[in-house]
Amino acid sequence: MKFTNYDPGVFYDEMFAEPGAPRLGYSLLQERIESLPKGEIQARQAAAEQAFFDLGITFTVYGHSEGTEKIFPFDIIPRIIEKEDWTHLEKGLKQRVFALNTFIDDIYHDQRIITDGVIPRELVESAEGYFPVCAGINPPLGVWCHVTGSDLVRDETGSFFVLEDNLRSPSGVSYVLANRRILKRTFPIVFTEMNIRPVDDYPTMLLDMLQEISPVEASLSTAALLTPGMYNSAYYEHSFLAQQAGLELLEGRDMIVQDGQVMMKTTKGLQRVDVIYRRIGEDFLDPQVFRPDSLLGVPGLMEAYRSGKVALANGPGTGVADDKVIYAYIPEIIKYYLGEDAIIPNVPTYLCWEKKQLDHVLANLETLVVKAANESGGYGMLEGPASTKDQRQDFKQRIISKPRNYIAQPALKLSRAPVIVDDHSEGRHVDLRPYVLYGKDINVLPGGLTRVALVKNSLVVNSSQGGGSKDTWVLD
Repeated sequence: MKFTNYDPGVFYDEMFAEPGAPRLGYSLLQERIESLPKGEIQARQAAAEQAFFDLGITFTVYGHSEGTEKIFPFDIIPRIIEKEDWTHLEKGLKQRVFALNTFIDDIYHDQRIITDGVIPRELVESAEGYFPVCAGINPPLGVWCHVTGSDLVRDETGSFFVLEDNLRSPSGVSYVLANRRILKRTFPIVFTEMNIRPVDDYPTMLLDMLQEISPVEASLSTAALLTPGMYNSAYYEHSFLAQQAGLELLEGRDMIVQDGQVMMKTTKGLQRVDVIYRRIGEDFLDPQVFRPDSLLGVPGLMEAYRSGKVALANGPGTGVADDKVIYAYIPEIIKYYLGEDAIIPNVPTYLCWEKKQLDHVLANLETLVVKAANESGGYGMLEGPASTKDQRQDFKQRIISKPRNYIAQPALKLSRAPVIVDDHSEGRHVDLRPYVLYGKDINVLPGGLTRVALVKNSLVVNSSQGGGSKDTWVLD
């Protein structure tokens, strides 16, 4: 396959600086792809897709007419990030996660940031992820957000921005590991000739972090992953991470709280659980504290957590910093706690709860992207430039009825990267979700999940809406 007719267009292209001129880190990859016999790149793409099928790398789409279990779409042309770019991103992500953690801890303790007028109290207390029951909790090491996935995008100038933060149960890291394993088979020569930073040690990093927050010595600690079960859309990831990191894979029904201690049921009787990496939301975590009808959680779990008998990652209540309205204040949050400007800026954001900004949003819906404050997966969103008059009218009424629940952002010209389409390549929009682990230190996995909007001209990269992924190579 040749890239002769590939047109980067008006967007920043990850692979080509201009038609026929690859960016520095891509030269060897382009040469290797173009040296392959006709049809070979398509054969390797098919082999990669078969490998995903054989490994059972799937996700669940609820309500899909063709069945719920889907093979995760994957394009074998990797996305490459230069060392200088990654150094900048890594520094910015560490700054951001540290500030977010400080913010969460402050919100559930002294609330200095509210008292000093940086963020209005009503915005915090109306956030879906804010739980007053978490007030006064002191998590191990003072860390609330142990696993964070912040979504990054590039605009037409090549500048990076943070699009949103995911601090509750960010998913997708299992696909990062699977993508890398398959790409090593797909381009073995290129991989050995380029100095690419590894991602394979993420399970070890995860286990180390969990043991660091354990209330007992690491060698005596039992760590578990709490899953809603096999019908959850991310169950593949839950089981994969548990197996790779050496965690017990448990559902709520597999545990009880006895004498203030969390215990798991085994064939040899009850065994203590010291750390729980939870992949269920707070609402379902403990029916004695949150939803009384929940069958997914563990009665008494929050009391064991509050008393320090068990550690939870991520800490309940972290979702207050997940809210897309709170997101708009993160530059101010960083400035307030650290006295620094944000290294990676936010996308410019309009807050619909403010009258002047609301009027601007309502008058310019056809040029903006409107998002619900607590939706994810590309849902609850209006792509203004691609919307119909009826869709805009519908969103106008939604915004007017609940202005606190919506933000709007300009429709960025997201960067693109080439993907294989039949016998040629075409540009598709991409974003990047790096994964940050926070225990004793803050560690960023080199690269992360490059998500691709495989539907032509679409900006939605979510797998449930036609998105796929690429392996992300960080050059060292």
